[in-house]
Amino acid sequence: MKRVLVTGADGFIGSHLTESLLEKGYEVKAFVYYNSFGKWGWLDSLPKETLDAVEVFAGDIRDPNGVRLAMKGVDQVFHLAALIAIPFSYHSPDSYVDTNIKGTLNVLQAARDLGTEKIMVTSTSEVYGSAQYTPIDERHPFQGQSPYSATKIGADRLAESFYRSFGLPVAIVRPFNTYGPRQSARAVIPAVLSQLLAGREEIRLGSLAPTRDFNYVKDTAAGFIAIAESDRTVGQEINIASQREISIGDLAKLLIDKINPRANLICDDQRLRPQKSEVSRLLGSNAKIKELTDWTQRYTFEQGIDETIAWMRRNMAQYKADIYNI
Repeated sequence: MKRVLVTGADGFIGSHLTESLLEKGYEVKAFVYYNSFGKWGWLDSLPKETLDAVEVFAGDIRDPNGVRLAMKGVDQVFHLAALIAIPFSYHSPDSYVDTNIKGTLNVLQAARDLGTEKIMVTSTSEVYGSAQYTPIDERHPFQGQSPYSATKIGADRLAESFYRSFGLPVAIVRPFNTYGPRQSARAVIPAVLSQLLAGREEIRLGSLAPTRDFNYVKDTAAGFIAIAESDRTVGQEINIASQREISIGDLAKLLIDKINPRANLICDDQRLRPQKSEVSRLLGSNAKIKELTDWTQRYTFEQGIDETIAWMRRNMAQYKADIYNI
């Protein structure tokens, strides 16, 4: 099997992708964010026998020298390293430009020089902004409704330019709203669950009206691998979507009913996004990924939610339910 590098392997989706690649027999090198504590993020939670099979490289995606060193000798790169929290991008946009745009440029430059076989650049459904039509396919216009989404649009277009200018074998992988074990409380599902599992009866959220298209994280990881393994995906940008939407309010009520039906929803002004920045509707098309790969969803929304709740019950020490996580 191929030798692959996963940048952002210490994160939520990256750690699950690392596990999935190992299960399929890939030789995996994991690029994690260097820190003085010697922590490898969510990789530290993997079983020892799993972690022993991974070569870990600690570095900084913003550093071209470290990125180039990490990429030497690998066949393919799954580039997931990014800053992703939307509220944090409102007051620290410079760091998003440095990480998301410059970091992607570092990967693309190194891949061009090293002759990397294929690069999967991770995008986000946020690049579309609020849906102008549904289901959102890959032809939908882009709209930067937050500094985060603007930097991801920039990274995507850089990837496209390297494909068109230099023939670099790039595929742009565009997940919609991923959820599951290990997700931080800055995302809506763990934000609600952490409050419920901490025993709070007033569940604080921002706007309840927006809709989202959720994929369980193992299905998202399978989508990455399917895109990597298909010969038809080079030069393409491809959604990973469930093609099902649910409003934030209905989602919160579903979680409340499962854990504590007495709890009430409270609209917290602190959590509201600027009106023109809030993405009001996301419902993605998965026609293209199904046309170009053999990917299909294996988890229903309900199955994924139940697995997420079970994991969070065992790992509540990881969450600070009494603060607003951005």
